Amino acid sequence: MGDRSSVAPQGMPREVWILGWVSLLMDVSSEMIHSLLPLFLVGTLGAGAFAVGLIEGLAESTALIARVFSGTLSDWLGRRKGLAVFGYALGALTKPLFAIAPGAGFVMLARWLDRIGKGIRGAPRDALLAELAPAQLRGAAFGLRQSLDTAGAFIGPLLGVGLMLLWDDDFRAVFWVATLPGLLAVVLLGTGIREPVRPEHTQRVRQPIRRDSLRRLGTDYRRVVGIGTILTFARFSEAFLVLRAQQAGIPIALVPLVMVAMNLVYAASAYPFGRLSDRISQRRLLAIGLVVLIAADLLLASSAHWPTILAGVALWGVHMGTTQGLLAKMVVDTTPADLRGTAFGVFSLASGIAMLAASALGGLLWDRLGAPSTFLAGAIFCLIALAALVWTSRRGDPGRRRQ
Repeated sequence: MGDRSSVAPQGMPREVWILGWVSLLMDVSSEMIHSLLPLFLVGTLGAGAFAVGLIEGLAESTALIARVFSGTLSDWLGRRKGLAVFGYALGALTKPLFAIAPGAGFVMLARWLDRIGKGIRGAPRDALLAELAPAQLRGAAFGLRQSLDTAGAFIGPLLGVGLMLLWDDDFRAVFWVATLPGLLAVVLLGTGIREPVRPEHTQRVRQPIRRDSLRRLGTDYRRVVGIGTILTFARFSEAFLVLRAQQAGIPIALVPLVMVAMNLVYAASAYPFGRLSDRISQRRLLAIGLVVLIAADLLLASSAHWPTILAGVALWGVHMGTTQGLLAKMVVDTTPADLRGTAFGVFSLASGIAMLAASALGGLLWDRLGAPSTFLAGAIFCLIALAALVWTSRRGDPGRRRQ
């Protein structure tokens, strides 16, 4: 596929760069809204923390669950770009809904549709990227796209902060501006990339998900799914980090900087910990990530002072950098090569259900017992995940079974 693509001077196909810029633009659009949305819900629309947790949990779980079906559908259709464009367009067209939302229910609908778009585009986009990139540059291509995507996660909240300061905390005006980079992402994807022509011998997958295939996913894989699900219970929506930062008493316009800080630490730590996972026990590294999250939860529960919250958020970012790539690698290492798409889909489904339950529970605890109870509950779930990890260690390191 790579020889059909225009190649940049550094050897990376032009279409790979385009997909990276598409990700950056959509992340700028989304994070301008998402970094402000908890404050908008609570301060402007009068919603409680339970409503915030329910909206965020439903949204993020929807995105994870939708990936199960979009990847399978793109395999069955034998086409990627159309689904990717549809997913990005759905995400872009939901942005004005946040600006006109009269209440929390309307925001829930907008957030749900937005995350459906994310779920639809994710797997086809990644499959399209794999087909566009030369085999010898495939890892670099995925790294480039992730780097540009992460850059969008920095730029979006920073733009939101600047516009909130400029426009005297006018949430709705900022949400309208966020529509523009989302639309640009759709136009760039639609006009800048052609669907690669598949070789004639390539056949469409007729039955992507079958019962006998699921049975081939063994015990080690199921343990990884179980640990990942418990971990998702411990790591509820990041909207609660924004709400906790608000309690520090800093100006509303500056609160989204907490997400900038978390993403900076996440981006800086992900690659070093990814390299470390190739050298030490994956089970041990996952345990380190769980201990870091416990420390983050305890800090966030202990105080609403800004330095303490910033330290907790930084540790949260370290935890994300430690565990997210590691869990994906553990899924790969415990499943047959021909079932890895299905394995990721099942893993996403379990994580999505857990995210919905965890965020709703976190919001309920916040409303009934206060912010510290939410983070203390997260620490308890981390301890449960650690116990499960110790139990599985007696049966070997699941991440080392299949190479």
